[in-house]
Amino acid sequence: MRIPDWTPERKPQPQDLVQAILARRGGELLNLDRALLWSEPLARGWNTYLGNVRAGLGASRRLRELGICTVALITGAHYEYHHHAPDYLAAGGSQASLDALQAFVRAGAAALPQGLPEDEALVAHYAAQMTRDVKVEDALFARMQERFDTTELVEITAAIATYNMVARFLVALGVTPEA
Repeated sequence: MRIPDWTPERKPQPQDLVQAILARRGGELLNLDRALLWSEPLARGWNTYLGNVRAGLGASRRLRELGICTVALITGAHYEYHHHAPDYLAAGGSQASLDALQAFVRAGAAALPQGLPEDEALVAHYAAQMTRDVKVEDALFARMQERFDTTELVEITAAIATYNMVARFLVALGVTPEA
């Protein structure tokens, strides 16, 4: 990491904040947490917001995780991919789909990725446009609207947008996966 790991000795934080992060993480701080804890308001807001994006949305977890993996691969956020590829697999995704996604990103393709189920290809294409171009073409957005109801579309979009923010934080600060 490009900054020192946070420790309670270096920057004391309220115990309720540290405990809330530990509870969401299953009892162990991640390297990302050790960066965020340098700022109490940031760590507190991040923990609540990202907790909701990760576990509080109704849209398909598999599709949200695939969108997050797409963002991670495009932005070079290795930390993000390291944590979310296993979550995508746990949500019912396949290694073959991850391999197809990696090939799609390496090729810089602008069309639907090959080798992914239809919904996954659509979400990967959507995430790629959101990440690379920010603006999504009307035709692609119309396809998303045909396939997903408004709540699903908003939640998938929010997950992709959120993890674009996360990727930029991780890459700028050089946050690496845990040993």
